Amino acid sequence: HFVESGGGLVQPGGSLKLSCKASGFTFGGYSVGWFRQAPGKGPEGVSCINTRDGKTYYADSVKGRFTISMDNAKNTANLQMDALEPEDTAVYYCAFRASRFHERMCRNADLDYRGQGTQVTVSS
Repeated sequence: HFVESGGGLVQPGGSLKLSCKASGFTFGGYSVGWFRQAPGKGPEGVSCINTRDGKTYYADSVKGRFTISMDNAKNTANLQMDALEPEDTAVYYCAFRASRFHERMCRNADLDYRGQGTQVTVSS
């Protein structure tokens, strides 16, 4: 399963770093991603990464502000979120897909496993 951490309340323009540690299996070689869901909206693939070659995908709404990374030694996926906006408010969760097609994972929300999620609130 996944253990997510790092959510919370932050002012507009602030930063947060989310982490997702997997236990019971390894991410290695497949796709890992971060998704979010705001109240009344469907899930959105924020960023996904191919853990084999490090190629990344970002939704247009977060390009230039969010950065996804892997710590393979710790079996952990991270999402650094900078220049946060009120529109970024949502429950964020990490997910895994036993596939190397990380962009498809994000665009289509193709998931094999996902975490419980952590709340991110951007408000003054």
